[in-house]
Amino acid sequence: MQDQTKLDKLRKDIVFTADLAGEKLTFHSTWGIFSPKEIDDGTQLLINQLKINSDDNCLDLGCGYGPIGLYMARRAPNGKTLLVDKDFMAVDYCNANIQRNNIHNAKAILSNAFDHIDSTLKFDLIASNIPAKVGKEMLSLILHDAYQRLTPGGKLYVVTINGLRQYMKRNLTEIFNDYKKLKQGKTYTVAIAKKPV
Repeated sequence: MQDQTKLDKLRKDIVFTADLAGEKLTFHSTWGIFSPKEIDDGTQLLINQLKINSDDNCLDLGCGYGPIGLYMARRAPNGKTLLVDKDFMAVDYCNANIQRNNIHNAKAILSNAFDHIDSTLKFDLIASNIPAKVGKEMLSLILHDAYQRLTPGGKLYVVTINGLRQYMKRNLTEIFNDYKKLKQGKTYTVAIAKKPV
């Protein structure tokens, strides 16, 4: 009987509140979604580097339960924020978290990177906590597609493990002709690339 109680407890939503660079947000998540109990260090590092205009149209690529995208939507109330993930559970939790935090300018959809995003949509800002395990082929697609989908002068912010830092520098320089390391922590590096105007 005790095991069942333990299992029932594990099935319940994990609930926590986080202060993301001055935005207080409440999240529900579950086991099996990335970093379910707290905002991971990479995401936190990325959020602290984001410079967002109030009318930016933003994209959170690989949104999980939504911390980056919800933060961007709050900071860009006059723009629209799209959040995408290839995990349907993440998308479900993300949309619920959008409602829970009374955010009206954001929505999450199921998409493998850019594959299922309306091809007419353009973004002023794209942010992604890119998992190292996506592989070089997927990374290449993500970076090229991000360039195509940004408005002139648009910005791509990425956080990756430090082991991918040189790869990102090489590829962003090649694709965007631009690369700047914004912050390097113990494990993660945040970089930005701007699309020419």
